This record gives sequence, C-alpha cells and structure tokens, in this order.
Amino acid sequence: MPSDRLFAQLRPHAELTAGFTWRIPQNLNIAEVCCTRRARTEPDRVAVTHIGDRREDWTYGALDRASDNLAAVLAGQGVGPGDRVAIFMAQNPRVLVAHFAAMKLGAISLPLFTLFGEDALRYRLADSGAKAVVADGVVLDRVMALRADLPDLAVILATGPVRAPVLSLEEAMTGQASPQMAQTRAEDPAVMIYTSGTTGDPKGVLHAHRFLYGHLPCMELSQAGFPQPGDVGWTPADWAWIGGLMDMALPCLFYGVPLISHRFAKFEPDAAFNLMAAERVTNAFLPPTALRLMRQAAPPKGLHLRAVGSGGEALGADLLDWGHSVLGCPINEFYGQTEANLVVAACDGLMDRVPGAMGLPAPGHSVAVLGADDVPVGEGKVGEICVAAPDPVMMLRYWNKPEATAQKVVNGWLRTGDLATLRGDGQLIFHARDDDVITSAGYRIGPVEIEQALCTHPDVTMAAVVGEPDAIRTEIVVAHIVLRDGAETVGLEDALKALVRDRVAAHVVPRRIVFADSLPMTATGKILRRALRGQH
Repeated sequence: MPSDRLFAQLRPHAELTAGFTWRIPQNLNIAEVCCTRRARTEPDRVAVTHIGDRREDWTYGALDRASDNLAAVLAGQGVGPGDRVAIFMAQNPRVLVAHFAAMKLGAISLPLFTLFGEDALRYRLADSGAKAVVADGVVLDRVMALRADLPDLAVILATGPVRAPVLSLEEAMTGQASPQMAQTRAEDPAVMIYTSGTTGDPKGVLHAHRFLYGHLPCMELSQAGFPQPGDVGWTPADWAWIGGLMDMALPCLFYGVPLISHRFAKFEPDAAFNLMAAERVTNAFLPPTALRLMRQAAPPKGLHLRAVGSGGEALGADLLDWGHSVLGCPINEFYGQTEANLVVAACDGLMDRVPGAMGLPAPGHSVAVLGADDVPVGEGKVGEICVAAPDPVMMLRYWNKPEATAQKVVNGWLRTGDLATLRGDGQLIFHARDDDVITSAGYRIGPVEIEQALCTHPDVTMAAVVGEPDAIRTEIVVAHIVLRDGAETVGLEDALKALVRDRVAAHVVPRRIVFADSLPMTATGKILRRALRGQH
C-alpha cells in the first residue's frame, strides 16, 4: 500500500504550499480508508488501545468485523443512506465501531457528548431526526426518557444489560455478517457535529467524507511530520467534538498509528502525564487549558513526546518554552472551527514562531483577513478571518438551516466570525471573536441553551450568559440574572447551577451568577451581552 503521507519531509512553509495539490478520490468512504483497507492487509495490527477498567487492544480486523456486524443490525432495523445515527458514548473503541457502521451504510454519524442533559440532548436528537442511537448504558436512561418526544427515533442500542425495545450493542457487534460498504462519493455526507448557538439554537454542521482529507495537511505538519515509525497518538478531548475526533482519533487510524483511548471523568494533569509515559505517547492533541494545568504538575521521567498540537487560543511564549524544556518537544498551534477545521497552523521548523500568532494558512487552504466588501485588510489592520470556498475541510451546510448557511458562506468565503490582524510575514494574530461564543477549558460554549435553561426557573425573568477572562480556563461562564419581584435568593444560586447541569451539561454550568435589576438592551429589545462583560 502506498504511503498516505502528503509531505515526504518538512520544509519551509512556502515550499510546502507552492507544490501542494489535493489528492482526494472521487469515491471515498471514511470507514474504508480508516478501517477496512488496513483490515484487509494487516488485520492483526493494533488500531486502538483502550485504558479503562481493563486494557483492551482492538485490531483493525476487530474494528472492521464489529462495524460490519453492527451495520448489518442497523440495516435490518431500516437504517440506510442519509439516516442519522447518534453516538452517545464516552471515548472508547465502540465509538469508532459505531461511526464506521453508520458510514458503511452511507448513513450520517452524529457524535453527542455524554454530559449533555435533557434539553441539549432532546434538541439535537429532534433537530437531526436521528433514526438510531448507540449509547453507553450509563446514559441510556436519558435517551429513554425522551423517546416520546422523538418520533423519528426507531432504533436504540446500548452497552451493558438491556431489555426490549433496546438492543444489545455487544450482541450487535458479534456475528458473521457479510462485509458492508456503501459506494459513497467524497461529497456525500458522513458526519454531523453540532456547534454552539450564539444567536439561536445550536447548528448541526454537516460534513462530507472528504473532510477527513481536508484535515491531513495541518495534522502532518502540526504533529512534526506525522506519522513516523513508532508513533502513538492520544488526546484527552472527547471524540464527540471535532477536536478529539478529527485532530487525533480518525487521522491516527487513517495513518495506521496506534491510538490510545482513555477518557478522564475529570482531567487530572498527573494522570495525563503518567498515561502518556506508560503508553509511550509520541503525539498528543492537548487543549490550552490542559497544558496550563499540566504545567503546574511535575512530569514523570520517560516521556516520549515528539510533538503536541493545541488549538482554541494562541499560546504565549512561556508555554511554548515550557514545551521544549519540560515536554521535550514543540507545542504547535492550529486554528479552525467546526465548520472548517485546521486551516491555519503555527509549527516549529516551517516558519518563525511568533508567540501569540496563529501562524500561516495550512497548505491547500486559502485563508484571508477581509474587511468591508471582502477586501483584504492591510498589515496591522483588523479584519475577519475567512476561508475560501470550496475547501475539502469545509462543511456542506448547516442542517435544516439554509438561511444560516447563506449567512456563513458569502461571496465564496466562509465567514468565521473571528477577527485578526495580519503581520508583514503573512502570519495571523487573533484579535477577538465577532460573536458571543465562550471558550472555556477547551470547549466552545454558546450562551443560548444556558439562558433558556435558566429561564425555566419560575423566579427568573431574564438571563444573559457571557464569558469572563480566566487564567486557567481562558474564560469562565458567568450568568447575569433578573429575578421576579419578591424572589428569594437564599439557595437560588445552587439551584440555578443544578438546573443548567441537569438540562444542558455539566461543563457549561456558570462559575458565577450575578443578580441584576435589569440587563442592557438594544432599541429592538435584544440583550447586549458584550456590555455585560467585565461587570461584577
């Protein structure tokens, strides 16, 4: 089998970009290139090692057989091309089995975060019209509680002991099903990932099979010439998010790099260091918050890191220096969003590293900083980061939201909503967000779902959620609340936090709640969230 690497060796950025061409086959299925083709030639090669209650080594052959069997069961239940298959599971190899099973049927896999509460889960399952859910047994009760609200949901599979109408995932993955593989094109839909809502409900970002290939240039460069013999990959980021799934998990399987699977209930820097040392991890995707927490811990002897990739915000010189001196490797940075991921990178050996800079467009991606009327801004001027369409890593569309899609991709440019300035050497410097997304502990959090949950409390008449700067988490979630006349505040803060935890998710619970007499409003009655930032 020919090498999958796009770049034979690392060279200056200008050389890599000038000679780059995309090599994306017209017919493409992510399950085929990340699992089945290697299962044919190297069935006993270890693909994923799960570190949990017990150690599990999954070979490419095992992943392929299990996903064939699951695909056959799903097909027998009426799941077919274009149907949405929700995957409501924490990081473990069965998540990948579910993705591949859906893709082998030409269906669309829909990863969902296991910390989602009732409202967040209901919205995503209903909006997507998911026909099937594959769930961890420990979160199955949340799915079952919503069945009456989900007329499209026909099939539920779960781990652990189950009873009708739920099917056993373990049983579904075993058997002797015939090989399954839909003849999909590179442009056919493959994965849908919901992104944070800032002015409305969360949006389902629909991606084609080609978007795997769109990630590869940045992946190879940010992971220091990935892959190399002996490479092992790991990320603490959950595979329900595009960072965990596409910045490490699927690229590892595509390249034949052993992937470590382990999800912390709560990120612990000492445990992360020990895991990387014990499993001889060479390449990791570590969000900025994880890096800051790890910097406060004492790393063990015996780390084998070659490179760390990080994204979500620009890192300072102190963290970059710490990477070289303590981790023994560069911390390379990249930029993107769910709609168009890994389009800009700052990497050692390819360019001069400028602390605080986002870097340069990754080969194959055309990125510009545009001002009014789509005119590029000059050096040092503020403009919006825009990605030229078409681009292999770019979304097909927002699910069921044509107006939002039309506002996102305008005049041949995908508008990121992020503002930057341009250096004379072409590197981008992040300036600010042009929306209300909160970046906290590696998560991009939209305020709307939190505000809606808070307003379900009978004492709350109005709520606005904003991010405030935080040294560790980048930002913390702060909720500004207007109460009904006569409302009792004793114990209310804890009750509101519990409400958000139960209805939305634990990771979006406000760290601080501010009770106010009123909220700043526009002339048309919209809350001015930006006017609340910095208020106490």
